[in-house]
Amino acid sequence: MPSREAKLLSDFLLSPASLQDCITLRHFTNLFPPAHRANPAIKELYQELQRIRQGDVNAVRENIVDEVKSSKPLRREYVRERRDVEGKNLAGLDRVALQMELDLFEHGPRGKSHTLQTIHPNIEEACISIEAQVASMESELQDALLDVKDVVSELSDLRYGHFPKSTSGEDIRDEVLATLKRLESTCAKSAG
Repeated sequence: MPSREAKLLSDFLLSPASLQDCITLRHFTNLFPPAHRANPAIKELYQELQRIRQGDVNAVRENIVDEVKSSKPLRREYVRERRDVEGKNLAGLDRVALQMELDLFEHGPRGKSHTLQTIHPNIEEACISIEAQVASMESELQDALLDVKDVVSELSDLRYGHFPKSTSGEDIRDEVLATLKRLESTCAKSAG
């Protein structure tokens, strides 16, 4: 049974391949002017084109066989690399999922399968832990949002020109730079 690659290449490159499949002798003869259609050289020319075409088809068949042979080591290499990658990822788990698995089973019983009685407390504990992490993150985000709002409010004074009259141009510049640095550090701290 031919490989899928050989079948695909043969179907694409060889169907229909013979000259008779493309053009019959009658159609070929009709391509010539009516006065020359009875010339016996037309049949000889058609047969010569058939031989040339058959030689080309045979060359393509041989090239397909060679291509399939040369692709076998590549397929083996691909399968080997795929197995290595899947082995490293433990049957499709990426690094994040693997770390999550390690974290979850770090607290549970080692080497034993879970039962309904043992899995339920572990799931409850994981849910409580995740909820606490989410609450902590929300609190941090609220604090960061308040800091950003304060800085933006201070910068809006610059936009509308609301500064104390006693401040000079140098003081305003320094104050704006300090406020921008605060905004930058607040954004960097909340992103990290």
